[in-house]
Amino acid sequence: MAKTILIVDDSASLRQVVAIALRGAGYDVLEASDGRDALAKLTGQKVHLMISDVNMPNMDGISFVKAVKQLPAYKFTPVVMLTTESQDEKKREGQAAGAKAWVLKPFKPEQMIGVVQKLVLP
Repeated sequence: MAKTILIVDDSASLRQVVAIALRGAGYDVLEASDGRDALAKLTGQKVHLMISDVNMPNMDGISFVKAVKQLPAYKFTPVVMLTTESQDEKKREGQAAGAKAWVLKPFKPEQMIGVVQKLVLP
């Protein structure tokens, strides 16, 4: 059975690039345009990993991670931050919120798949 990954980014083109790479590697993909949209789509279904941008309208990535970690069904779901933010302070904030990995944009699809494979258990 394919593992499901949620991509949260306000850029539709970026979501598409990530989704194509993940689907090519055999994953099912859900997409959301920001943190609030993502929370609305998390209705209890199994999600094996979430990939979230940091800077988004309505609800940014760090707030989204904090909110997701409050939900019993997703408390232990790994979250990867995919962002242009490279400052250590932002990374620490992300880790403190519960993010497991930090991938900088622009990224190579193989790099993203590698991170996903490390975090999604077989």
